[in-house]
Amino acid sequence: MAAVALAGVSVAVMAQATVRAGEIIGEAKRPRGPAARTILAEAPMAGDPVRLAIPKGSLESGLVAFTEQAGVKLVYPTELTARLETQGLAGEFAPIEALTRLLEGTGLTYRPAGASTITLVNPRYVQLGAESAGTVTLDELHVQGQGQGQGRAAVAGLPPVSGTVGQPPVPYAGGQVASGTRVGLLGNRSVLKTPFNVTSFTDKLIRDQQARSVADVVLNDPSVRVDVPAFSERDSYFIRGFSVTNVDTAFDGLFYLTNARRHFIEGIERVEVLKGPTSLLSGGIGRVGGTINLIPKRAYDEPLARITTTYISDAQIWTHADLGRRFGDFKEWGVRFNGAYRNGATPLDKNEIEVGVATLGLDYRGDRFRASLDLTHSTQNVTAPTSLFNAVAPGIAIPRAPNNRINTANPFEYNDSRYDMAAGRVEYDLLPDTTLYIAGGASRYNEDFLTSNYRVTSTTGLATNTLAIQPQEIQGLTGEVGLRTRFSTGFLDHQVSISAVEANNKNFRSGFVPPVFTPYTINIYNPVYLPTGSIPTIGLPRSAAQPLFNDLSVRSVAVADTLSLFGGDRFLLTLGGRYQEINQQGFATRPGPTQGQVTSNYQEGRISPVIALVVSPFDNLSFYGNYIEALDPVAAAPLTAINSNELFPPAVGRQKEIGAKYDFGTIAATAALFQIEQPNAFTDPGTRIYSVSGRQRNRGVELNVFGEPVPGVRLVGGVTFFDAELVSTPGGQFDGNAAPGVPDTAFNLYGEVDLPPWLAPGLTLTGRAIYTSSVFFNQANTQSVPDWTRFDAGLRYTFEGVNGKPVVMRAIVENVFDNSYWSSATRGFLAVGAPRTFIVSASVDF
Repeated sequence: MAAVALAGVSVAVMAQATVRAGEIIGEAKRPRGPAARTILAEAPMAGDPVRLAIPKGSLESGLVAFTEQAGVKLVYPTELTARLETQGLAGEFAPIEALTRLLEGTGLTYRPAGASTITLVNPRYVQLGAESAGTVTLDELHVQGQGQGQGRAAVAGLPPVSGTVGQPPVPYAGGQVASGTRVGLLGNRSVLKTPFNVTSFTDKLIRDQQARSVADVVLNDPSVRVDVPAFSERDSYFIRGFSVTNVDTAFDGLFYLTNARRHFIEGIERVEVLKGPTSLLSGGIGRVGGTINLIPKRAYDEPLARITTTYISDAQIWTHADLGRRFGDFKEWGVRFNGAYRNGATPLDKNEIEVGVATLGLDYRGDRFRASLDLTHSTQNVTAPTSLFNAVAPGIAIPRAPNNRINTANPFEYNDSRYDMAAGRVEYDLLPDTTLYIAGGASRYNEDFLTSNYRVTSTTGLATNTLAIQPQEIQGLTGEVGLRTRFSTGFLDHQVSISAVEANNKNFRSGFVPPVFTPYTINIYNPVYLPTGSIPTIGLPRSAAQPLFNDLSVRSVAVADTLSLFGGDRFLLTLGGRYQEINQQGFATRPGPTQGQVTSNYQEGRISPVIALVVSPFDNLSFYGNYIEALDPVAAAPLTAINSNELFPPAVGRQKEIGAKYDFGTIAATAALFQIEQPNAFTDPGTRIYSVSGRQRNRGVELNVFGEPVPGVRLVGGVTFFDAELVSTPGGQFDGNAAPGVPDTAFNLYGEVDLPPWLAPGLTLTGRAIYTSSVFFNQANTQSVPDWTRFDAGLRYTFEGVNGKPVVMRAIVENVFDNSYWSSATRGFLAVGAPRTFIVSASVDF
């Protein structure tokens, strides 16, 4: 049970009454505070709409009329409503939506007070927890399971519906998935009312699964697969069967700011996955398969001091400190610091990883003005990083995966990287539902390495290896200015969003340094390593001295309007478009008179439209559909191609999708049917020429579930069925074949079960199953990789420590049966899955 101080107009519910906008269930005890008014009735604050007719005038009179007509219970200090006016309302409204509208323009608002605490406050006069003027305290209010919000988003602990600075949408029942997400240009939206398939994984899930990076989190979604080997230096993804690199990951809605190779999770509150093209939503940046957005941590109203120490096999020690506090008379200033250090050997032979992370999140929340600033620094040093098997000779069968502990990398190989980022966001409410915002940031990533590149030449495991050097620096710069507003024209309500974005991504490198090391033959099942000292590692090129190789600029302007009838949310139609312009330049990098000259220059601009519809016949059921496009930069030709590093014009992707979402109260289910078409880029296995020379069409069915179906049992996961086809290839030679790297079936399910208190109080069993069906490796469909299954199992024990603060012990075994398998076969690469890994941690709050 959580003690809550409710100020401003405080909403209480009768014992065991359910409020759908937040699923607040509990008993409101005797209010305390100055001149408190209590009006009792029998109905909950949300549910079926009721017809109301409240005239414009005194807020006090309007609230009295509201309680009488809606049949609700309100508790508030009368002095807080003195001299305030309401615009009134007329029509059918859910009670919580009606209350929100009555309060518009009064300065009374809602705020989160912590991970499980909701408070309604007047930010000018109220300090949370202080029984001062303007405060009414309800002894206990239990937040049981946050459902889908209705009306003003702040009911779910959010900023005003037109803003995003502050705590993200509250968790859904079970706490593993959020009730809403940041839908790019459209701002925070309820999952149930969003016309796209979106999922937001919470900090609770991140901590309970002991995730090390973003890749560990998104693996909970069956439409997402990681396409790099374990213990490499980077993360990369396949979403809905299309490649999405870590460069395309957004930070707080801004692109080209995250770590270009691997973004660590310590300072992240939410990991959001928006599936499908996102040109309208994401500033014209991102990939056709989907977008991953990272929401940074913000300080709660209650002080937080948490230390977590983790052991990861074979010999990694990981210490993480998470500190948060708010300051000021009204707790308007927030500070959240996260620092972590991890070092030691992994289960992979000869592989060691050293990681350091420091993040600082600052925020200010005023009556109409909000701001945030995020600073991030991280380093990663990898010894003997495992490498992708970059190619398999045509005409041979894919060899079986090697033992998952074998590392083909030489002990002297390395990948060292450094990353710095700063991002800021400012919002100002011109009107109660009109917010002007400005956001921007900059990042720099440096990488120095010496690693192997393998070409498998035989089913017996023979491969040709060439050591590669590619020091590089990647710089990101992005800015956005926008406006979100709500207004009515007759019987139509509008939620209008306007945004202008400019982003730039510069890559400084000379391409792969021409081989100066003699290629040699290795067997991936029984590698023989080069002697230490046989390769000179001193004097190798460094990232800080590289010439400009590639310059990508994106500019765009977008407008979207979500229309609804009579102020309700039964029918939501979103119309919009984004004009985007992509300019990509390649430069000569070899030393000489041509260095710095433009070798390729592609510029394309077009309007990407979107039309999306949500129809909700009932409060807990919605049907949706969308048509949306993407204009994506095409990745440069890979190292394995003869024309490596060649640039290509942007590609246009198109998606059609329909789906349904149902909220059972404590568990929700979603279903989606989609089709995405995009020009296909691939390396011809015979000629080894990389080109954009066809078209790929991915169709799929996604079924997802999340929540707490019965008390103490929590689930998140689902299944995706793919039909990925090459519908156009050069000369039609591969038309109708399956697209390489895309499985027919992908399944994920993570579950938790709390043991009964009489049996083992505080003990929770956890487990996860991940299955990926077989995939084809090449366009001809003559080479394939078998299916694979991974099982994880764990325990979590929670108890009270010193001064009643929680202590959480966690233990997880990943890949319980220690299966060796090819975890990915995308983009012409093979990646080996991780071996059995033990993770044990202790987390203490002070």
